[in-house]
Amino acid sequence: MGRRQRNRQRQQQQRRERGGGGDGQGREQAGWEGGYPEIVKENALFERYYQELRIVPEGEWEPFMAALREPLPATLRITGYKSHAKEILHCLKNKYFKELQDLVVDGQKIEVPQPLKWYPEELAWHTNLSRKILRKSPQLEKFHQFLVSETECILDMCAAPGSKTAQLIEMLHADMNVPFPEGFVIANDVDNKRCYLLVHQAKRLNSPCIMVVNHDASSIPTLQIDNNGRKEILFYDRILCDVPCSGDGTMRKNIDVWKKWTTQNSLQLHGLQLRIATRGVEQLAEGGRMVYSTCSLNPVENEAVIASLLEKSEGALELADVSSELPGLKWMPGITQWKVMLKDGQWFESWKDVPSNRQTQIRPTMFPIKDEEKLKAMNLERCIRILPHHQNTGGFFVAVLIKKSSMPWNKRQSKLQRKLSQRTGDVSVSAPATEDGSLEIVEEPPDAEDEESKETQHLLNVESEQSKKDGVCGPPPSKKMKLFGFKEDPFVFLSEDDPLFPPIQKFYALDPSFPKMNLLTRTQEGKKRQLYMVSKELRNVLLNNSERMKVINTGIKVWSRNSDGEQFGCAFRLAQEGIYTLYPFINARIINVCIEDVKVLLTQENPFLSKFSSETHKRVKDLAMGSIVLKYEPDPSKPDTLQCPIVLCGWHGKTSLRAFVPKNERLHYLRMMGVEVFKAKRREENFESKTEEGDQDSTKHMEEEMDMEHNELATKMEAEVDEEPIHELMESSVIEPENKMGNVQPSSENAENRDIADLSSVKA
Repeated sequence: MGRRQRNRQRQQQQRRERGGGGDGQGREQAGWEGGYPEIVKENALFERYYQELRIVPEGEWEPFMAALREPLPATLRITGYKSHAKEILHCLKNKYFKELQDLVVDGQKIEVPQPLKWYPEELAWHTNLSRKILRKSPQLEKFHQFLVSETECILDMCAAPGSKTAQLIEMLHADMNVPFPEGFVIANDVDNKRCYLLVHQAKRLNSPCIMVVNHDASSIPTLQIDNNGRKEILFYDRILCDVPCSGDGTMRKNIDVWKKWTTQNSLQLHGLQLRIATRGVEQLAEGGRMVYSTCSLNPVENEAVIASLLEKSEGALELADVSSELPGLKWMPGITQWKVMLKDGQWFESWKDVPSNRQTQIRPTMFPIKDEEKLKAMNLERCIRILPHHQNTGGFFVAVLIKKSSMPWNKRQSKLQRKLSQRTGDVSVSAPATEDGSLEIVEEPPDAEDEESKETQHLLNVESEQSKKDGVCGPPPSKKMKLFGFKEDPFVFLSEDDPLFPPIQKFYALDPSFPKMNLLTRTQEGKKRQLYMVSKELRNVLLNNSERMKVINTGIKVWSRNSDGEQFGCAFRLAQEGIYTLYPFINARIINVCIEDVKVLLTQENPFLSKFSSETHKRVKDLAMGSIVLKYEPDPSKPDTLQCPIVLCGWHGKTSLRAFVPKNERLHYLRMMGVEVFKAKRREENFESKTEEGDQDSTKHMEEEMDMEHNELATKMEAEVDEEPIHELMESSVIEPENKMGNVQPSSENAENRDIADLSSVKA
């Protein structure tokens, strides 16, 4: 018995001795719920601090505090391709939401979900349903099971990383007919384990244009790209800088914040937030935009960071006016005056008031700018603060910065580098740029100084002293990359003459425009079992920065090796993950199927050809066995049927036809076609108790490659779902008629209490 288990048993025994066992009455008498004391939602220091700062309008303090003490409402955001999203919205409105009308649970009348007025196209909804009611209420079981099935983790999704990155990816893929959008997203997280959660979130969108990297955002390396044989620095058109924060805007869901909140949290994070934001604007392209966001209400983490950044930029940055971007969103403008308080309640109005023994805790950049003219020019009122009681949300802060020109310290470095490269005198100087943009200076003492060398040395001294002052204004210090967490497999692109590709190209009649140079594997030796694909832009980034960055994941799987495939003319079968990217380039082995045929494919394990329509039977009759594409095209003349296209990977056998689609995706498509797949809890529990027993022999030759990759990703804490046999779907599900249904991603109107750095960048 381990130490943890012994401690757990000891605690349980103590509770029983206190009367906390049996029917649970003892726990209630002792003030315990489920073995844990109830957290009192009071914090006098919090109230004193924010009342003094007056971030809440006069007369609204009581509603503000009352909202913070209420649990956060459940919120859903519909995600995915636009055509699929429309189907989802239609079915939510016409089935599930209607079933909630006039429903009373535990004496509480359930409100029908309402669309968020400020979110475009009615793709986000909220309700008064709490997560506890969703989980426990028998009346809501079908709705809850639907949400869980569609999202895999409905109740935890809004606390997991990746939802904002997912929205960026969705913007790139607004047109699902374009397999490779010109832009790409690089998502960064300093926490290695959270990177795999980020990968799992991004994988659901199956984009070849996303790369997940693992770096400290305050010193994320400068990347290079090749432009017609010339190396150039990569600057981003858009950057999302969602910094770690104290998270006092998340009190409604993270109730631990009530007892842990002090001003010390903000004071400790301010410097890191400013360094991350500074690094972000350095890598922003001129004319580009950076969104700085926190889930904190504290001006030390918000306006103070923005004001300091604007002051140091010397006019290179400006705040964008986004007041008209989201009509219906209620928000408060940024403030221009605030004070700083220590955790003992001591206030300071300016830096000059801070005693020397406190100057390590409090820094000059935490205070508002005293120069009225400069302060007015900053337009801090363009910042956005969202208060919980205004629209039943969490608390947020958002500021949008536009980069008008290079940052001043970058300009000075460019000038210095030009001077150093032009010198031809007695001083020999080399100034190579390090991977993070800083300069390393190597100088041999001259025999005699001239005016130019004096000027050069002066510039060096100025830059050095400025960097020593606060470590923010200049570029981040050169930092050797440390690799933590799991060791990643390499990314190896196929060579021009790789013998692997011609049989694939011939078998699927790939279009000559197919970008075969964008295919890669994750192994340097042995058999290539999986083939992945990235966009040409990400290929450029990978090839030119292998020593600079730690890539956790990129690319989508498009082909998997089939152990028996060679006898059918091609060793690689199509993978569902990448089919929407690959399909536009395939000119052979495509079978158009009707909606009834798709239902058969998704609900039967290995149906005989006789189960399909006569048209489908004719199309496959003379087709060689092996991997195929199954395509459903909507019929506009039948508006009551599914009106979005579906592409599935399949396998044509001697007498049968089957689909290879992940379980969750099967359920998703079935709902979209008017079939409700309701998981019966007892059946699911019984099924789980006998997992690992399924009859996998019938599909062994097809699942060998799937299981291999699934296990590999599982060891890296990435919960990627691969194709599963039909019998598992049917054994754990009850299928009932329903309207069309699609994919829903739960969201949250509050950001999480981040304790790590997150910097997501978009290059268009």
